[in-house]
Amino acid sequence: MGPDYRSMSIEHSTPRISILDQAPIAANRTGGDALRQMIDLARLADQAGFHRFWIAEHHATPGLASASPEVLIGPVALSTARIRVGSGGIMLPHYSPFKVAESFSMLAGLVPGRIDLGLGRAPGSDGRTAYALQRDRRERAPDDFPQQMAELLGYLDGTIPADHPFAYLQKTLPGGAEKPAPWLLGTSPDSAAWAAELGLPYCIADFINPQGADLAHHYRHAFKPNPARGIDRPQVMVAVWSITADSTAEAERLAASSRMLFRLLHRGQLIAVPSPEEAIRFLGEDQALVPSRSRRLVLGTKAEVRRGLEAVAAEYGAEEIMVVNILHDHAARLRSYALLAEAFDLRS
Repeated sequence: MGPDYRSMSIEHSTPRISILDQAPIAANRTGGDALRQMIDLARLADQAGFHRFWIAEHHATPGLASASPEVLIGPVALSTARIRVGSGGIMLPHYSPFKVAESFSMLAGLVPGRIDLGLGRAPGSDGRTAYALQRDRRERAPDDFPQQMAELLGYLDGTIPADHPFAYLQKTLPGGAEKPAPWLLGTSPDSAAWAAELGLPYCIADFINPQGADLAHHYRHAFKPNPARGIDRPQVMVAVWSITADSTAEAERLAASSRMLFRLLHRGQLIAVPSPEEAIRFLGEDQALVPSRSRRLVLGTKAEVRRGLEAVAAEYGAEEIMVVNILHDHAARLRSYALLAEAFDLRS
């Protein structure tokens, strides 16, 4: 059986809480360490009551180990019992729609009813790396994302017309009747329009574009039901940068690592995730506490973070919040999510 979207559309008094993980590589650790820590975090998320655990796609960076979500989803799903596991997302322009359909059909067959297929258009890399990911380098890949989406969904839903040359492929997917649940990810009016037209759930990356509330409005206004998937109403999730700690001062200290990371990223310098102490030395004691003007960061104690995240959810009209952060210390990251689970009483 495929995913039951009707059960996912029930109104909740408080938003569902999920995790987006980028497998941060600490300056004193390896990519392998980061991947094993991801599985450790997923187990905590499963036990603590989070709704989803999604894995991002980033290429050619010493600070993040999440180059291939489709490789990581299986081990994470098999290491957990109830949480939904998926991609946040697969950057479709790099790939054949049929190959993505096969991969996620396999995952859905392996772990029935728990696999999400979050799809994005961004490269998840710089232009040179995106070009290196191309199989055919005689010219730049075309910008045909809507056509790729239509083909991919056609394979998964079995809706490719009989006279299409690829029609027979939709009956060959290895997962059979088991299907992943597609989501469209985005930060732009284009993504809002495509999600509405296709009748797909929509996840907006507030941590990239904190002025995305209008996207949610346009998506809802233009939404068309998707009977093939049992989706009869718009569904909005918002992904937010957030850190929970035992004190506001500790949350601010932990945030210094990502502030240094992004400061250098804007200069074209890619580094592993620095310790808070190194970041504070680099930024200066005062600048380490200055919020970014281009990113929203919800941080603080359990009570402060719950208020902040609920305010963001209300701004977007979102039924679900997906939290993302980059911390140097794995124990601090586990603590952050454990406190967040307590803040929203997720175990209940």
